[in-house]
Amino acid sequence: MNVLVFLIPTALLLGFIGLLAFLWSLKSGQYDDLDGAAVRILQDDDLKT
Repeated sequence: MNVLVFLIPTALLLGFIGLLAFLWSLKSGQYDDLDGAAVRILQDDDLKT
């Protein structure tokens, strides 16, 4: 039962860090262009013919 004294705050801290990382990624624009990479991979601009 004493181990819960350490595990519960650790779990809450890790969850809070994960939430902060997710909010930072939203603020920095990581999810703005979801379709751009899917379209760019199909373009053959780098091929020389």
